Amino acid sequence: MPDLTLLAVFLPTFFFVSITPGMCMTLAMTLGMSIGFRRTLWMMIGELVGVALVAIAAVMGVASIMLNYPELFAVLKWVGGIYLCYIGVNMWRSKGKMAIIEGQQTPSVSNVALISQGFITAIANPKGWAFMVSLLPPFISVERDVAPQLVALLSIILFTELISMMAYAAGGKSLRIFLSRGDNIKWMNRIAGSLMVSVGFWLALG
Repeated sequence: MPDLTLLAVFLPTFFFVSITPGMCMTLAMTLGMSIGFRRTLWMMIGELVGVALVAIAAVMGVASIMLNYPELFAVLKWVGGIYLCYIGVNMWRSKGKMAIIEGQQTPSVSNVALISQGFITAIANPKGWAFMVSLLPPFISVERDVAPQLVALLSIILFTELISMMAYAAGGKSLRIFLSRGDNIKWMNRIAGSLMVSVGFWLALG
């Protein structure tokens, strides 16, 4: 276990960083609005797995090597970004599996697609890698076993990420309920589509 004093500093630090609007939080809000809170949980599973891998790699030193060779990220970033933009454009046009069609309660996107979307967004974010590299090592003591410390820090990271994404997804759900009153389905698709495109550009160009 890490020192309790370090944990007391790490918990609020990571929580405030996690709750700040970012790529994954925007995606959670967008999906909460387009497919609902419960379905968005599948995206969160993929995102949490991706964050866990990034955190473990950061502690092991792999992330610093990856950051020195950004071309390793390029293909994944662009493919993921283009895919999200494609989904966003279809949502804007009220087409595709993610768009809300009048008379249809929930878009029919698959759970596997949602998990993949969250995973790719998490691991293809260079800012996430840079953050983990800069944040985690100072909280790891070389005088203690690394594994228990990593488990404790990782548990905090995943918990705060989950709480933050759930808050954003719930906000998206509330927005969906608001916009669904009257004839606002088209605008709901356009807002969600625009947010999805912005996340796509963010992922590709970030």
